[in-house]
Amino acid sequence: MQGVKPIKNNKIIPDKPKPLPNPNQRFLDEILVRQEMLSDNYNYIGTGDELSFVRPGIQHNMLKKLQRGHFSIEAELDLHGMIVRVAYLEIIKFIHQCQDYNIRCARIIHGKGYGSWQKQPILKNKVNKWLQQFNEVLVFCSAPPMDGGTGAVYVLLKHK
Repeated sequence: MQGVKPIKNNKIIPDKPKPLPNPNQRFLDEILVRQEMLSDNYNYIGTGDELSFVRPGIQHNMLKKLQRGHFSIEAELDLHGMIVRVAYLEIIKFIHQCQDYNIRCARIIHGKGYGSWQKQPILKNKVNKWLQQFNEVLVFCSAPPMDGGTGAVYVLLKHK
C-alpha cells in the first residue's frame, strides 16, 4: 500500500438537502380548479341544446358551411358509455390522430346523457369545453338529426 495517504478529515460533508415542495402552491392550485368548476360563469348545456364554436380569427361562414354539410366526415369517435376520464384521453388521442392523417372534418358522438346515472349530458358539457381548448379545432357544431343531432358534433380541424 505504497503511496496511500491517510485522510486527515474523516467527516463526510453531505449535499445540501433539496427544498421541500411548497404545499401552499398545491393547495392554491386545488382551490383554483375548484373555483373554475364551481364558477357562476359555468354555462350548463342541456340535452336538447345545440353546440357551436368558432375560434377567434376564423370566419363565421365556416360554421355555416359545417352546419350545412359542405365538408365530408372523414373520421368518427364514439364516446357512448365512457367515463369522463377515459373520454378525455380518447379525445386527445383522436384529435392528434386526425392531425397525423391530415383529417379535416370529423364527428364526435358524445350522446345526449340519457344513459348517465344523473340522466344529464355530462359528456356533452365536457366535450364542449375540451374542444374549445384544442388549438387544432377551428369550428364545431351540433350534427344534424340524421347524424346524431344534439348528441354529436361536427368538428373542423386545422390543416397540418
